[in-house]
Parts: sequence; C-alpha cells; structure tokens
Amino acid sequence: MPTHRIVTLLPSATEIVCALGFEDQIVGRSHECDYPASIKRLPPLTQPKFNPEGTSAEIDARVRTIVGNALSVYRVDADLLRTLQPDVIVTQSQCEVCAVSMRDVEAAVAGWLGGALPKIVSLAPYSLGDVLNDMGRVAMALGVGATGIEMVSQLNRRMADIAHEVSTATLRPRVACIEWIEPMMAAGNWMPELIAMARGENLFGVAGEHSPWMKFEEIVAADPEVIIIVPCGFDMQRTIEEMPALTSRPEWGNLSAVRKGQVYIADGNQYFNRPGPRIVESLEILAEILHPELVSLGHEGVGWRKL
Repeated sequence: MPTHRIVTLLPSATEIVCALGFEDQIVGRSHECDYPASIKRLPPLTQPKFNPEGTSAEIDARVRTIVGNALSVYRVDADLLRTLQPDVIVTQSQCEVCAVSMRDVEAAVAGWLGGALPKIVSLAPYSLGDVLNDMGRVAMALGVGATGIEMVSQLNRRMADIAHEVSTATLRPRVACIEWIEPMMAAGNWMPELIAMARGENLFGVAGEHSPWMKFEEIVAADPEVIIIVPCGFDMQRTIEEMPALTSRPEWGNLSAVRKGQVYIADGNQYFNRPGPRIVESLEILAEILHPELVSLGHEGVGWRKL
C-alpha cells in the first residue's frame, strides 16, 4: 500500500479514506470528523466562525450574516496544516456552509514555499453517482484505484439488494424529507434517489440539485403520507429539541402523516447528510421506515425513531 500523510477536512472524506484502509495515514482532520471514533485522537484543523449552539433559526441567521459579508464560514489553521506536512488534502467544493471549501484550503497553502505542494482532492457530490464517483477519485489520488472500484462495487451491490427487498411493496408512500427546520429546507442532492430506491415518492427536492428552501404552506398543500426529518449536522436528540418549531403550528396536527403516526426523526449528521460509505445505511434506514413489513435491519433507535 502507498504511504501518505493525509488531511481530511470533512467527515465523509474521513470515512472514505478509512474505508480504503488509510486511517493510520491520516494526520489531521476537521472539527466535525467523528467516525470512526478513533479518528478523534487527531488534531482538528478547522473551526466554525459562528456559534453552532442554539436553534436552527439562530444558526441560520449567523451563517447568513457571515456569507452575506462574502466571508468563509470556517477558518483553517494554516500553521498547523503546514506543520503536519500532508501530501494529500481531501476537501469539498459543493457547499461552503457544510464544511471547509476548496477556496479555504487553497488560501491556507498559498504561502507555502519550497518542496511540493500537497495534492488537493475536492469532492463535489450532488447526485448518488457523484457520491460513488468521489470515492473512486479519492482512491485514485491515494494510489489504490482498484480498491476503490471494489469498494464502490460492494456498495452498489448492497444498495441493489435493498432495492430488491422493497420491490414487491404494493404502495409507494408520498414522502416529505426535511433537511433543515427553521427556515425549512427540503432534502435534495442524492436524497431523492435514495427515497426512490427505498420505494417512496419524493415530494420535494430534485435529484442532483442543491437542497431547496421551502415554506410550511408547501407541506400543508402536498399533505405527505410520511415525513422524515434529517437536519444537516444534527443528531436525533438535537432534532427532537427543534421540533416545536413545526409541531406548534396549528396546521401540523391536520397533516396526514401526523394523524397516521408517520413522522420520523433520523440522524442526518451521521447518515443522510454525510455522502460517504454509510450512504448505504441511509438507504437501509429509509427502507425500514417506508416498508417495515419488508425490511428490518436493526437501525431503529440508533439511526431513526418515530416521533
């Protein structure tokens, strides 16, 4: 196996690099990288410029202020990055709110003098295909292209198995998947594809496109049969604490999903919002929620729960 000094600046990148067998060659990570748990022993190289505590509305307002001033949302410890002397840095260019961007990394290494600059691999996962292709790109950058091909093949086989398990379902429930609570955002990017694979009918968000903002009135008009809430960066407990922003609305109790007990909280931080190898577990969770008569893989209580 090739030898590297690797820095991963978003959680999905860390999971990809570890799945490829390079955990022991990672020398630095982002402040959000937390899986596998052993990765937390490494020094964090990033920090948000906003206070991540508080309600989803408060966090959104802080981020909008920073972005509105044309500033980066995160800071990179350029001195520590240089001290670690990585030869590969994995970052992303899809969303400047979700993690350190390509621009941030380029700025951090701009002043390096002497020696070769590190190779920067920038991930940009919009669709499910992009998620899988990015895994292959990381593998190629690390010199293990064949390993990457096999890993992606295994993930594809697992997803095909789940799709087959639910293929006999007679009903395709109409699903609203919410990625941020206040203001409301529907799940886009790869999520509509996963919902379709789990044999659901996605009502909001377009496959391969950024997650769209939406109004509560749109939920009321669509009257989904199932509501799945997966806020970006939130675990289930944090999401439950945010739910009064929705449940206190007078129209909430009249929604079909609410009346039929089909509202679910899932761990968006660990699964749905993290485009790495555990994208398969995200599909499994959706299949368990939408078709419990056909799929039961033990994720309930860990990755999702009924509200």
